[in-house]
Amino acid sequence: METGIKSPAGGADTEWGFFEAAFHLKKMDAALYSPLVLAYLGDAVYEVLIRTLVVNGGNMPVNKLHKRSASLVKAAAQAKLFMAVEDELTEEERAVYKRGRNAKPVSMAKNATVRDYRMATGFEALAGYLYLAGRRTRLVQLVSLGLEKIGEFDGEQKECMLKN
Repeated sequence: METGIKSPAGGADTEWGFFEAAFHLKKMDAALYSPLVLAYLGDAVYEVLIRTLVVNGGNMPVNKLHKRSASLVKAAAQAKLFMAVEDELTEEERAVYKRGRNAKPVSMAKNATVRDYRMATGFEALAGYLYLAGRRTRLVQLVSLGLEKIGEFDGEQKECMLKN
């Protein structure tokens, strides 16, 4: 039987900090990174969160998992999610978002409007910033609130609605 990675204390890992400890990662100042670097990392972090929620919705063929995940990580969905939580942001978070939104990307998404792509880039920059700053709980709060507001997650019952 397969066993999970054990934390230095001997128990199964339940903390985000285990990743940093396991690889001896140095503390990073998220404010020093360009908005596009933050968006690069934030894109991956957000996708892992969404894929985790989709997989948690139940075992199904991978193509269905992919379609469901893709529907929530595309630029239009990220823009919609951002608009749902925009009023909840702190001034610091809003500033990070604006830096990402206003960054000049090298390329554009094929199937997104310029507005949605820029908003998604800003949201991804915020996700990357919160991740690097060690504020992962805040990131999860914003994503879950956004998913709840756009009808993808029932926050009261804590049930994932990502099964379709």
